[in-house]
Amino acid sequence: MKKPSAQPRSKVRRKTREELNQEGRDRKRDKKHRGNASGSRANGGAESSGSGKGKPQKDPRIGSKKPIPLGVTEPQVKKHHKPKSEKPMLSPQDELEMLETDERLDALLERLEEGETLSAEDQAWVDAKLDRIDELMQKLGLSYDDDEDEEEEERKEDMMRLLKGGN
Repeated sequence: MKKPSAQPRSKVRRKTREELNQEGRDRKRDKKHRGNASGSRANGGAESSGSGKGKPQKDPRIGSKKPIPLGVTEPQVKKHHKPKSEKPMLSPQDELEMLETDERLDALLERLEEGETLSAEDQAWVDAKLDRIDELMQKLGLSYDDDEDEEEEERKEDMMRLLKGGN
């Protein structure tokens, strides 16, 4: 069994309900007065300290300080770079073959041979394609002109006449 303790219990005085209520009211009053004074955000609560009068105050607003023009100004001209062509680069030989087998070009050339007149747009397109074919043939060293061959033959014949002494 338990033996009674030899030490007498210290008597702690219990607070009455009225004292507890009063302490609760005091705590509530203290909590109510926490925080900044009303209007401190708009008026700048740091001004009341008085010690920082020599320093310029920092703007409490956050964000960019860059000035924005409000009037209508000239729009900035953006440089548009040409996108790379979707088609892969073809060798001159492949490009020439592609142009020679172009159905639209063939049809337009047949119409020209028959004596029809083409619209300005079609005529410009045909001229551009024919010029490109000429460029590619010069790059590749090909000659489609029979006139040049005939001129060379005539030169050879002239040389032969001169050598033989004929007129």
